[in-house]
Amino acid sequence: MRMLLIEDDTTLGAAVRDQIAADGQSADWVTRLDAAGDALRATSYDLILLDLMLPDGRGIGFLKGLRARGDVTPVIILTALDQVSDRIEGLNSGADDYLVKPFDLSELSARIGSVARRYSGNPNPIVTHGPLDIDLAAHSIHRDGKPVQLTAREWALFEAFLARPGQLLSKPQLEEKLYAFDTEVESNTIEVHVSRLRKKLGSAVIETERGMGYRLGKP
Repeated sequence: MRMLLIEDDTTLGAAVRDQIAADGQSADWVTRLDAAGDALRATSYDLILLDLMLPDGRGIGFLKGLRARGDVTPVIILTALDQVSDRIEGLNSGADDYLVKPFDLSELSARIGSVARRYSGNPNPIVTHGPLDIDLAAHSIHRDGKPVQLTAREWALFEAFLARPGQLLSKPQLEEKLYAFDTEVESNTIEVHVSRLRKKLGSAVIETERGMGYRLGKP
């Protein structure tokens, strides 16, 4: 999952970016709304983390603009504005969640996961896929009842397939989902991760459509 982080506090922004990376996801971090607009025109994001008080404007206006254009990207507001009226305005403007600073980074991870699951159409964090029992909230997998350890990046890749069952995902699409603008990606990175997932979860867990991409295998 690739996110757009709009946060002008450099200490908090770095902490959130690092937390997202530790979860195996990626984030493009900008500190101004005009840069956020440029990023949104350049790529498609799975989720936006939005501060409300930014050097070049208010996040609420930015959010309303998104929704007015029909952009349905999930948005979580991160703000120091803690009044009930602020929360109501944020949610009524189209935000999916509202988190008041300071917050625990683990709680942010949980809220990101919760919003992402709702958008995927299945808010239940427990998923069964063939011999795999998957806990999306705990980031844990059991295969035939035995735990399987995935790296953060392997988990993120597998989660991308789970969120789009049956959908063919090209290599560029997967790279765009997993890596931020400033990340150097080796040409065979996706192939390596797919190979490792098959070894750990079963050879049929990811299907290859030669020359086209990959999809989640049938259970």
